[in-house]
Amino acid sequence: MKKLITAALVALAMVTSAHADHHGKKKQEVKAPAFDKAVAQQMIENSIQRFKLVEGVSLDDAIEGMKSRATALNFKLVAELPLSKDVEAKTGKPGRKMHILAFCDSLIAKEMVEYNMIFAGFLPCRIAAIEDAEGNGWLVTMNMDMMLHAVELTPELTKLAKKVRDDIYSIVEAGVNGDF
Repeated sequence: MKKLITAALVALAMVTSAHADHHGKKKQEVKAPAFDKAVAQQMIENSIQRFKLVEGVSLDDAIEGMKSRATALNFKLVAELPLSKDVEAKTGKPGRKMHILAFCDSLIAKEMVEYNMIFAGFLPCRIAAIEDAEGNGWLVTMNMDMMLHAVELTPELTKLAKKVRDDIYSIVEAGVNGDF
């Protein structure tokens, strides 16, 4: 299973082939990797974790809780994307709430990417705060354990990766519970 996950992560990173354009310059053509659909669906399902908000905790409470916890952990909020507001501005119709928060420890990110550039595809760590069709709030993020166990890391990088994992899960926990 570990070899399958590693192979899948490498394939997902990017499959390219070189060819010449009309000026004779080399270009990179990006091609989608060939996957068995059932295997690909299972890989995606396993790579994501969903956490339902505690009853009485709104998405706004969850977002504020996550920001507060990230600050306490010295884990920087590097991007905030209120996608549902953008959709409403474009369509003129309100819809289900969807808000993406991106967190990063830039020094750890630097170490991970220098070790293996595949980690750049996972940066920054994203947590989506979304509302389902029934109006329930959820937090959705990457399964950090899957990534940790799929790639061989040095002991030092394993320690840093576990810190990131623990910090992200702590941020999610604060959001789920509406902790400030």
